[in-house]
Amino acid sequence: MKTGLKWLLRIVLTLVLAAAVVGFWKREEIQRLLAVNSLFSEEKIVQNFSHMDAAFLTVDLPRGNGPTWDLPYGAEFDLSAETQDWIEERTVTSLLVIQDGQIRFEEYFLGTSPEDRRISWSMAKSYLSALFGILLEEGAIASLDDPVIKYAPKLQGSAYETATIRNVLNMASGVTFDEDYLDPKSDINRMGRVVALGGELDDFAASLKDSFAAPGETWQYVSIDTHVIGMVIRGATGQSVAALLDEKILQHLGLERDGYYITDGAGVAFVLGGLNFTTRDYARFGQMILRNGARDGRQIVPADWIKESTLPSAPTEPGKIGYGYQWWIPVGAHDGEFLARGVYGQYMYFDQSRGVLIVATGADRKFREPGVNEQNIEMFRKIAQSL
Repeated sequence: MKTGLKWLLRIVLTLVLAAAVVGFWKREEIQRLLAVNSLFSEEKIVQNFSHMDAAFLTVDLPRGNGPTWDLPYGAEFDLSAETQDWIEERTVTSLLVIQDGQIRFEEYFLGTSPEDRRISWSMAKSYLSALFGILLEEGAIASLDDPVIKYAPKLQGSAYETATIRNVLNMASGVTFDEDYLDPKSDINRMGRVVALGGELDDFAASLKDSFAAPGETWQYVSIDTHVIGMVIRGATGQSVAALLDEKILQHLGLERDGYYITDGAGVAFVLGGLNFTTRDYARFGQMILRNGARDGRQIVPADWIKESTLPSAPTEPGKIGYGYQWWIPVGAHDGEFLARGVYGQYMYFDQSRGVLIVATGADRKFREPGVNEQNIEMFRKIAQSL
């Protein structure tokens, strides 16, 4: 009996020691996974969205040595009672309204500040579109109708094998991908765990084998399509997206703070949603886009690309919100009205005809409820029209 007890204790001690060793060896991955699992909890979400570098691996995006692009204050603009109610209802954390290059309104909520580098979520997709337009004009990429496997051969044998670059820019790859943020077993959440645990998103994209439609036939928002655009860019240039974005765009914007990208375990930027900048620095990018890709006489992004990429070229359903090349076009949009959008209430709204840019960040855990996006767009329109 004593021998059996000693044997059992020895087994238990061995398992405890093994668990301790594994826990120490994988402590960073475990910490990141725990952080991801509570990323969107009600009591932590606002704080977490300003400190994503505590939950994920990152790569810096230096602001450079140039002077900061000044955003002067214009005439004061008072928010309506309706807008103030909307800010509270939608858990807005910052709101910045610019007209004709001047700040008309700027305020931060729920303990956030101008220094916070807030997570972009899918607003990052529109940054990648701008970079793609530059590389296309420079000739690094020959045509939007090239197959993605021309530049990303790792995708041979995957569901992306017959897709073109245009298809993935339009979110019309036809690849089966569950984007339900509220389902822990969905593809988007599986992908998040890959990033948190130091896996590689290239492998994740290549593992997708199923399609629900032929490429170009049907529009369906599939965030992994944007990662494939990043694979194309890296394959075409032999450089990282972070380095290219910094060289081609960020260094020319006069940012006030360094930004950063979330990365996977291979150091590959999480291009579909991993940018982190201050609200004002999002606005500096937005001002450049609002001015058709130029800043102070320097053409950063080709004006023709901005025009083309913000047209509703994707095969979306009639009467529904339109989509271009990683940009959204609201229902009933007039010329020059479009937006970048991220989950939980991240927006850059553009009204070129009025010279208006609105940047909003948020922590809206009800962002998926019916009508919320439409309500937000209508609020931006009302603000722009009332200036």
